Amino acid sequence: MSVLAIVSLKNGQPTKGGLEAASYAAAYAKSLGTDAVALISGSIDGDGGLGATGVQRVLVHAGGITDSSQWAKLGAAAGLEIGADATVISHDHFGRAVGPRMAVRIGAGMVSGVTALPKSGLVRKNVFSGKAMADVAVKQAKAVYSVTPNAFGIASDGGVATTESFDAEVGAVREQVVSFHAASEDGQVPLPEADLVVSAGRGLKGPENWGIVEDLAQALGATTACSRPVSDIGWRPHHEHVGQTGITIRPNLYIAAGISGAIQHLAGVNQSKVIVVINTDPEAPFFKAADYGIVGDAFEVLPRLTAAVRALNS
Repeated sequence: MSVLAIVSLKNGQPTKGGLEAASYAAAYAKSLGTDAVALISGSIDGDGGLGATGVQRVLVHAGGITDSSQWAKLGAAAGLEIGADATVISHDHFGRAVGPRMAVRIGAGMVSGVTALPKSGLVRKNVFSGKAMADVAVKQAKAVYSVTPNAFGIASDGGVATTESFDAEVGAVREQVVSFHAASEDGQVPLPEADLVVSAGRGLKGPENWGIVEDLAQALGATTACSRPVSDIGWRPHHEHVGQTGITIRPNLYIAAGISGAIQHLAGVNQSKVIVVINTDPEAPFFKAADYGIVGDAFEVLPRLTAAVRALNS
């Protein structure tokens, strides 16, 4: 058997989620003593760095499709072509749309949001908004796994993959992207892909004070975020809202200033690898989830952190 990685592209390059899926597929294939094959749709320069993740081959479909039903058909055809018993895809908007459709089409069991490689017939995933972990068994002969962002990382110790054209009957377009408008034009990494995030809540007292958050984010090369009340009252745009009802993130570092830590907010950020909480209230619930806590005024702490980061960078 082979392991198939379905990889989405952005501006002619694999997305971060796509590279994570390819890395997972390559590592899983290695554990099985087989090879990993990536599938893309659209134009790409060379192998797009997929070979570095450990993938040996890249199947290139020239159509550049965006329809999730067409993607499911293309993925099913590619899996049949290479004899794949396992398919890996990112657990982002792309994977959540394509993965289940493909699983139904090929009669596979699907485990969404996995965080580790399958072991002894079980694969681990988050449950209850990240409050617990579950080890899940797939009873079907084929499996589809979607990989939680930042859970597995991107490998870079492979070589260069061979590329070959691949085509299949994908049917008529049922979904069409009419236009695309970026939520942010400031050059920041989108929140679902960000490794570093600086967030703030109502403790900042008003939108006019957000400069100290943006200064720290700029110094760190981080993306800015906010709590739901802040976006609801219009201090910050809705695409910055992280939490259970907003964007779920899993960065390597999450800094939260002036956020009390309601359960709805925690559900969207508690899988961050390191959480730093800044709050004047030592009893704020967020401190219980923090790796590091600073009891202090954000208006004093954030500028000092920014100065320290800039001094370190210089």
